[in-house]
Amino acid sequence: MEQVTAQPASIPATQDFLPLQGTDYVEFYVGNAKQAAHFYKTAFGFQSLAYAGPETGVKDRASYAVRQQKLTFVFTTPLRINNPIADHIYQHGDGVKSLALRVDDATDAWKQTTSRGARSYMEPVTLTDEQGTVVMSGIHTYGDTVHLFIERKNYNGAFMPGYREWKSDYNPGETGLLYVDHCVGNVGWNQMNPWVKFYEDVMGFRNILSFDDNDISTEYSALMSKVMSNGNGYVKFPINEPAEGKKKSQVEEYLEFYNGEGCQHVALATSDIVKTVTELQDRGVEFLKVPTSYYEELVERVGHIDEDLEPLSKLGILVDRDDEGYLLQIFTKPVEDRPTLFFEIIQRKGAKSFGKGNFKALFEAIEREQELRGNL
Repeated sequence: MEQVTAQPASIPATQDFLPLQGTDYVEFYVGNAKQAAHFYKTAFGFQSLAYAGPETGVKDRASYAVRQQKLTFVFTTPLRINNPIADHIYQHGDGVKSLALRVDDATDAWKQTTSRGARSYMEPVTLTDEQGTVVMSGIHTYGDTVHLFIERKNYNGAFMPGYREWKSDYNPGETGLLYVDHCVGNVGWNQMNPWVKFYEDVMGFRNILSFDDNDISTEYSALMSKVMSNGNGYVKFPINEPAEGKKKSQVEEYLEFYNGEGCQHVALATSDIVKTVTELQDRGVEFLKVPTSYYEELVERVGHIDEDLEPLSKLGILVDRDDEGYLLQIFTKPVEDRPTLFFEIIQRKGAKSFGKGNFKALFEAIEREQELRGNL
């Protein structure tokens, strides 16, 4: 399975009690799964993969799975009221429910994490059809978000039992998105460190980077963040919490409109960010913009880069460097009506960091959008 090229120093396998093979899929609870799947196919270049619903024996929901390279998204909508999926959407709007992680042994993953204090979301269950078996289990994390453990080494179908292959005559071309680089969670006041401890104690993650309100701040707002990584570096979960500022921070806005803690954004990797972002913009994806003055001092700040500055400036792509190399990144505007979930597009040229040098420019761009919404 292809994974991120930028990895922190690995924890020896004998010490890694929860070996992860990467992100298996991200599941979104949404108000209309059919329309959501259509949007991500059209705008982001995902391809039809699999469907579950009444026609496949699933009576309470409809789910559409789409895929692009090593990226799999699942969109699930309830078919009736008075069930957990409908309640989740009523409270949070459309958003990420499950960050599913691929493992070799889903039963052991559940035992390891629940024995270390995780609250069980799904005891190990074996799903079977003519294509083989998938074993799933799961635990709760921040807010109503969950981690599922997916064991699919004995399965050869399109996605998993309960789904049928979804073939569509409408499959716009891909946009160069490759895999999940990282997923960022927003938690409440003074909750970052408890969740850092959760990932350390329950899942064996390490805190590989920390940013305080001096690193991530503007004139008006601030936040703090710690980046958690599993042993082999394939799975990274930065965790944000608000910090004191003159006005409402983006994390506070998220928590208010999402009605609680949750996944703020998913970072999607590409090997050619200029080509990918150009394609996404042509398909209607909206991105945050930074002032052109950002690029006047870019080379002085980050040194030589391989890319031409003109297309970076035209598209609004940010650049930052660390000791290992540099990265290029850009952030979409929220993809829902609520100012909650958005996406990051990232290309790493050796860098293992997360764009610390871009935080001020990024936050000022977010604040301009907040002000337009009347939420700053």
